[in-house]
Parts: sequence; C-alpha cells; structure tokens
Amino acid sequence: MGSNTGNRSAAPRKDRDQLIAGILIGTIIGVGLAAGIAWYMMKSPTPFLQKAPLADKSPAGSIPQSPPAGTADSGVNDKPRFEFYKVLTDKQDKTITAPPKPADKTRAADRKPSVGYDPHLLQAGSFQNADDAEKLKAKLALLGVEANVQSANIPDKGVWYRVRLGPYKTAEEENLARNFLKQNGVDSTPIRAQ
Repeated sequence: MGSNTGNRSAAPRKDRDQLIAGILIGTIIGVGLAAGIAWYMMKSPTPFLQKAPLADKSPAGSIPQSPPAGTADSGVNDKPRFEFYKVLTDKQDKTITAPPKPADKTRAADRKPSVGYDPHLLQAGSFQNADDAEKLKAKLALLGVEANVQSANIPDKGVWYRVRLGPYKTAEEENLARNFLKQNGVDSTPIRAQ
C-alpha cells in the first residue's frame, strides 16, 4: 500500500513541470516574434519621414519662394508662429457667401442707411449658462462671423447670456447676415439696437 501513495505525488508534479515549461516556451516565442516585428519596422521605410528634398515642381515664371525661416538671409522670421488665425478665417464653405461685416467702413460708404430704418442687432441665442453662449460664439467665429456675448439680469429668471451680432445699418445687411446664419443652421432674431 505504501508504494501506491508515492505514485500519486509524482503525477501532479509532472503536470506542474509541463505547465511551467509551456509558459517559458510561449514567453520565448512571444519575445522572439516581438523582436522580429520591431526589427522589420525599423528597417522598412516610413511614409511619414521625408528623406530627400522634393524637386521644385513650380511652373516656370512663378514667384520664387522665400528662404526658410532661420537662415542668415531671412533676417527677421517672416513666418507667423501660429497659423490658426489664418485657418479660422479661411474656413468658409465655397458655396455660401459670408455676410457683410457691420464694421466694414468701405461697405458703409457704399450703402446708405435705409430711410426710417433703425440699426438692428441679430440675436443668435440666449443661454443661462455662459459656456453655452461661448460655444455658439466660437461656432460663429468658425463661420467667419464676429459675435458678442452680453449678460442680462432678468427679474425672476436670473442672469442670461445673449449671443448677438451687429449692429446692421441697413435692412439689406441684416437680411444677408440672417440668411447666412440660417444656411449654417443658426436661427437668429432681429432686435432694435439701443
């Protein structure tokens, strides 16, 4: 009977040794595959790096490019440090024309105020939360429209934040701006400027 108990302890030990050996072999194979993939990725060319300068493909007679910033010939760095101002102002849909800007002096000289027309503002929204008003103002800025956020204390309702555009001196300017906003999914209400 004593010999049977010795055989039982040997079987679990053999299974445990096989498990450890399997884990070690799997780890070695995994590390080897990872090293092989890393080596392959390091040796293959990446599409994101430009290794050689591109040939100048500009048409003959075009304006020559200025030297890169930081060279001895350039003097002062002509390139703006941030380009998001240009991106914001150029981000307009080609099919929709922007409304006239109310502060544009040249347009004001071309258009005479309508007889009997009081300057108006366009109210694009009114919010209890200042962040919501700022989000609408940012959306309008991306459309190329300048807006202002004004706070108003309304009795029994608290502080409201109004997003307004203008003033518009003619009914034509106001209608153009209102139609532009409507085309871009923003409803607006005309309000007499005070």
